Amino acid sequence: MTLLPKLAVRLHGGMAVQQCVAQARAAEAAGFAGVWFAENPFARGILPAAAACAVATASLQIGAGVFNPFNRHPSLIAMEIGALDELAGGRVRLAIGSGIGSAIERMGMSYARPLTAVAEAVAMVRALLRGETVTSTGKMFSIDRVKLDYVPRADIAIFVTGRGDASLKLAGEIADGVLLSNMCAPGFAARAAAVAQECAQAAGRGAIGIVQYMSCCVAADRAEAHRAAKRAIGEMLPTYWALGARLPAARTALMDGSAIAEAEFASAAQRLRDGEDPAAVLDDRFVAAFAIAGTVADCCAQLADRATAGVTEVALTFAGADATADMAYLGAALC
Repeated sequence: MTLLPKLAVRLHGGMAVQQCVAQARAAEAAGFAGVWFAENPFARGILPAAAACAVATASLQIGAGVFNPFNRHPSLIAMEIGALDELAGGRVRLAIGSGIGSAIERMGMSYARPLTAVAEAVAMVRALLRGETVTSTGKMFSIDRVKLDYVPRADIAIFVTGRGDASLKLAGEIADGVLLSNMCAPGFAARAAAVAQECAQAAGRGAIGIVQYMSCCVAADRAEAHRAAKRAIGEMLPTYWALGARLPAARTALMDGSAIAEAEFASAAQRLRDGEDPAAVLDDRFVAAFAIAGTVADCCAQLADRATAGVTEVALTFAGADATADMAYLGAALC
């Protein structure tokens, strides 16, 4: 039997609450394991949609994140995630990351020591969820005799995001899992999983979860699915390539195992910025690297490859014309 990762659906602040609820219900009906809510700077906050989906579903895991401790203090993260989990009947997971530095600085906040901020946030949130009275003076955050006024679930899973080795090692040492963003090539995903798992085992913690965000386009017509995937990738590639120009780890995440040369990435990003059609700019190597796309059989094989690379869960953004129908179509075959 082919080993597949668990399937989830990625929702985000660019979607109205009603859209999120419709997709969450469709995901549950299709047999998916969960949803993850991506909170992006200056879009909708995800808590209203996450709460609505918690009420609208019965078994679906509700993943909240990525929260960052710069614009949401660790004590507030604990307050909110504990309450959301209570509403969901114990189905919530949390992801914490350092966020997008440029957006945080635009809010007038310092983006100093992002890795330290994540480590301190995870420690504070865990202690507060355990019902402890916490006093801590860290390098980034301080709290003085803080205790939640209600009893949350103490073992809410906390994932950490990251691309660099230091972030991946930290996740292995302190987190229940790693969350990898969109536009991570196969070679990078495999290496990230290996680094995090090795550090988790060295810390005596056993295996942890490896979640990867990916676009998904499934159709009986492979060419149709690939065209849709190229549109989805084309919307993201210029931004991620620009990020890679500033952060070596982001460029490595794009390129490692993609079979695409740096010059080809740069040319594609510029052509997309100039308004060219993604279907004309991107070839099938981009689809293979950054999407789950094609027929159901194609998608099954691609998901199996991610499982072989060490990814335990894939959170899919359905980029076709009818996301709920595509979930049902894929779920009927795989879930």
